[in-house]
Amino acid sequence: MLDVMLDIWTRIWDDITSGRHAPLAFRFILQPAVAAFFAFRAGRQDARDGRPPYMSALVRDRGQRKALLREGWQHIGKVFIVAIVMDAVYQFISVRWFYPGEAVMVAVVLAVLPYLVFRSLVNRILHRRGPHP
Repeated sequence: MLDVMLDIWTRIWDDITSGRHAPLAFRFILQPAVAAFFAFRAGRQDARDGRPPYMSALVRDRGQRKALLREGWQHIGKVFIVAIVMDAVYQFISVRWFYPGEAVMVAVVLAVLPYLVFRSLVNRILHRRGPHP
């Protein structure tokens, strides 16, 4: 069982890291850039409204967590779906098969993580700069 899991993780890691030079390699730039665009807009609005950084609020504020997740999904959901579709196309081109778990992992790494990090950073930076119109 351990060998099977190790083989799966090795294949996933090889597919992800070898994808930089493969067909659809532009997804490694495009998807984080689009996620960063949406995160910048949301982080700027968070700073204007005086809200705490997004990731901090997700972790600390149980009462708002559901609403925050819904709001974040509205911003990043389409990018996430496009990331899964692009990875599926890449998988069909490169390995002639589709691994849905791998596609979800790639989508999380290329779309969700950049959104979470960048939204919080934008809020922190703008919040420190002072009042916003």
